[in-house]
Amino acid sequence: MEPVKVVARYVDGKRVKGFSQDFFPHKDRFHIYQAAKPSGGAVEVLLKDLKAVFFVQDFTGNYLYNERKEYIQGEKPSGRKIEVTFRDGEVLVGTTLGYDPSRPGFFLFPADPKSNNIRVFAVTTAVKKVRYL
Repeated sequence: MEPVKVVARYVDGKRVKGFSQDFFPHKDRFHIYQAAKPSGGAVEVLLKDLKAVFFVQDFTGNYLYNERKEYIQGEKPSGRKIEVTFRDGEVLVGTTLGYDPSRPGFFLFPADPKSNNIRVFAVTTAVKKVRYL
């Protein structure tokens, strides 16, 4: 598996940015080689400690960009449109192909095609509410 850029966001607010080659949604852990410490070893990340894993285009993003949280009329995205509210109050809007509250998590593809997030793996225990749109 080729390394992908990820940002692991913990429920306590901590973030780890780097590259991962072994993230699988059914596994309870994976590893990140930190972007800030390229010569360092991998950090083991336990899914149970996370809010979400963000698969990103770049690590800095654009903090001035206001991500769109709705679909434009006529857009026909793949999957079911959902709004996800995390326990910390953050809200994401996008689509999912497989939300099941009995699983450890699910993928969400952002509604805004200009988002820095390519996809997000939301950890079920960190989610307060899922609403179908």
